[in-house]
Amino acid sequence: MEFGTFPLEQALGLVLAHSVKAEGVSFKKGRVLSEVDVDALCSAGVKEVIGARLGEDELGEDRAADGLADLLSGGNGIEARPAFTGRANLFAAHAGVFRVSSELVNTFNRLDESITLATVEDYATVEVGQMVATLKIIPLAVPRTAYVRAEEVAQGGMMTVAPFRKRPVGMVQTVLPATNEKMLTKTVEVTTARLAQLGLSLIAEHRTAHDSAAVAEAMAQQKAAGAELILLVGASAIVDRRDVLPAAVERVGGVVEHFGMPVDPGNLILTGRWHEIPVIGMPGCARSPKLNGFDWALARLAADLPVSRQEITGMGVGGLLKEIDTRPSPRAGKGPDGGRSRPKIAGIILAGGSSRRMGDVNKLLIEIDGKPLIRRVAERVLAAPLTGVTLVVGHEAEAISQAVEGLDLTLVSAPEHQEGLAASLRTGAQSLLNAPDLDGVVVCLGDMPDVSATVIDRLIGAFDPLEGRAICIPTHHGRRGNPVLLAKSYLEALTHLKGDVGAKHIIASNPDLVAEVEMPDPAILVDLDTPEALAHYQETNT
Repeated sequence: MEFGTFPLEQALGLVLAHSVKAEGVSFKKGRVLSEVDVDALCSAGVKEVIGARLGEDELGEDRAADGLADLLSGGNGIEARPAFTGRANLFAAHAGVFRVSSELVNTFNRLDESITLATVEDYATVEVGQMVATLKIIPLAVPRTAYVRAEEVAQGGMMTVAPFRKRPVGMVQTVLPATNEKMLTKTVEVTTARLAQLGLSLIAEHRTAHDSAAVAEAMAQQKAAGAELILLVGASAIVDRRDVLPAAVERVGGVVEHFGMPVDPGNLILTGRWHEIPVIGMPGCARSPKLNGFDWALARLAADLPVSRQEITGMGVGGLLKEIDTRPSPRAGKGPDGGRSRPKIAGIILAGGSSRRMGDVNKLLIEIDGKPLIRRVAERVLAAPLTGVTLVVGHEAEAISQAVEGLDLTLVSAPEHQEGLAASLRTGAQSLLNAPDLDGVVVCLGDMPDVSATVIDRLIGAFDPLEGRAICIPTHHGRRGNPVLLAKSYLEALTHLKGDVGAKHIIASNPDLVAEVEMPDPAILVDLDTPEALAHYQETNT
């Protein structure tokens, strides 16, 4: 890599090492300078830039990150998002238990200082869409030799998410004369919520005397009811392998596999098996929703992972939970372990304009490949990983609505649509202003026929307000296009827009929070708003 300060006449193709700001110009680190960029810098009076010119024996940061992330996520319950500034995040494709080889991660991280991988902890319980790992290329490029070595390690089955399997669960609670009825009922409520978090369901609960024969009979009833996992809750804590609950397991012909665990709270847990049915003697702390050792054992069973003596005795490091006030409850927050999830982004499609520049024809109803343009656009947006899509209608609202009939859209009407683009954008923003658990919105134009779900996915992959990327704009060879992704914090400002303008003022006012995301496809620049544009599109796409 050739790194240093370059005169502007030698800057074409450079990767910017630092952001550049000048009059009318704001280019972020990592941008590959095009002819248009160099001309803009020249016009702004910039004489030189700090950057890097990659050698033939190097891979750019995003290309390297994408390649390695794809290998790490291949067919193992993990999905990789497109890289941005050398970072590719990996997310759980389904809820389950995250498994990772610390040995392989350490080997991977010691290959070359340019390549780093961070993951959540082994055996972490994760929800669908939760981030489980982040791959970061530290400099602007990676030596190909290091990349090849990293490829070999990444293909070694480094990580996976074992999915939860739905199964019916039975529960037996024992009762002594002094047992509080409210406590028993509360235990059922807490356990039901705990099971639901893992995709399990409580199908039956029995309350019986604190006696091994009575417990054994209740277990038989649970098995007959179809339980594939049986939970035993004693009115008195298990203190010995010969106590009431372990004696009941052996009485029905089951086996006590292990008593106790090096996790606090959760020490007094019992694990066993009755033929193919796992049995857990729950510790007293499991009556509370707070995280305890029972959660760890239950999650592994739900994901069909072993919970033998070998696994339980290996839980000591990190098993001191009692004094960790910051560790969240499994039922408090979005994820089982409170992990960071993929941002929740909603879509807005603007389809309320009067189509004046197209003449007498409503451009959104023009057929492209046998279907109305607005339906084609809506189908592509709906294919993106969005929490929901709102279609803003106005001009010829009834015809537009019919064109998208049957699609999973929320339609809202812009009463002042004659005003122009701002009216539709105001209406769309207002409809999402109070949406819960929303991180941002991607604003799409209804007259752009070829913007794919991949474009939106790449924008979401780059979005990270905590790292200064609250506004994400697609570019192609340095030219900005649409759609645009904005953090939810900008929705209020969008509701006050006036005239035939979009969010340009908001973008211009926050240059430090703008991330330009380069797209290989020029579709982000193509809209069909004039007869000439339509004719050119039809000519080049037939």
